[in-house]
Amino acid sequence: MELSIIIPIYNEEGNLSKLYDRISNVAQSLNVSYELIFINDGSFDNSLSIITTLANSDKHVKYINFSRNFGHQIAVTAGIDNCTGNAVAIIDADLQDPPELIGDLYHKMNEGYQVVYARRKSRSGESFMKKFTAKIFYRILAKITSIKIPIDTGDFRIMHRKIIDVLRLMPEQQKYLRGQIAWAGFKQTYIMYDRDERYAGETGYTYKKMIRFALDGITGFSNLPLKFATITGFIVSGVTFLVSLYALYSRFVSKDFVPGWTSLILAVLFIGGVQLICIGIIGEYMTRLSANVRKRPLYIVDESNIATKD
Repeated sequence: MELSIIIPIYNEEGNLSKLYDRISNVAQSLNVSYELIFINDGSFDNSLSIITTLANSDKHVKYINFSRNFGHQIAVTAGIDNCTGNAVAIIDADLQDPPELIGDLYHKMNEGYQVVYARRKSRSGESFMKKFTAKIFYRILAKITSIKIPIDTGDFRIMHRKIIDVLRLMPEQQKYLRGQIAWAGFKQTYIMYDRDERYAGETGYTYKKMIRFALDGITGFSNLPLKFATITGFIVSGVTFLVSLYALYSRFVSKDFVPGWTSLILAVLFIGGVQLICIGIIGEYMTRLSANVRKRPLYIVDESNIATKD
């Protein structure tokens, strides 16, 4: 198999037919052997029915149906685990990323690159707040991580089999594939494009999921939060020491003090708040360690027309 195209699905019934037509046209125009791998991530609309119908009429269509919703990154991981292509493309089903760009990504990869990702010039149909928070997050992540994670990119990209083999060796539960691919190294480049509006339906990426995704990226590829907790602890200890010296001076030397509880309460609340923040940061890392130690499967397959791997 020359080309595998991985498509995670979550309630995309309004997009699947058009998506299939456009991706099939692109794959056929490349004149290579190909497979389309749809991963149904616990959709509760008619997505699975549409996918199985496509699979029954087209031998190129493969699908994996999860037992429940496991999340976008896990769905992509399932595709990575089960793809067979020498080149592997990832694209979402909302048609914001144009399938026709897969051809350009494929040809660019054949120039000698192992990863070619699509970098957004513009993002149509998204709110100012989503664009702003995404821009800030990607730039902060680029500053605090020890690896070069490309900014203004999603999972839309194409990869050589070498990268796929590396990704299969990374079993962590909290997946952040963009970081893992950047960490793997090799020769990487990008193509610029304009992102379209969602064709139909509503996005499944709520702000809650975006925050969790951001935390996965930060905790997976940076220890800066732990350093922040340590440095903040030293700063608070220093300030507390200086305030203690001033309190002792006022009490026993200058005799200039007013009995009361205000300063005490403020100090207790301040120190207590910092401690809770630090404990929360440490807890995030400990939670991830605990999840990986348990070694539960990343996903559970309900049904599939391919032989899934453990």
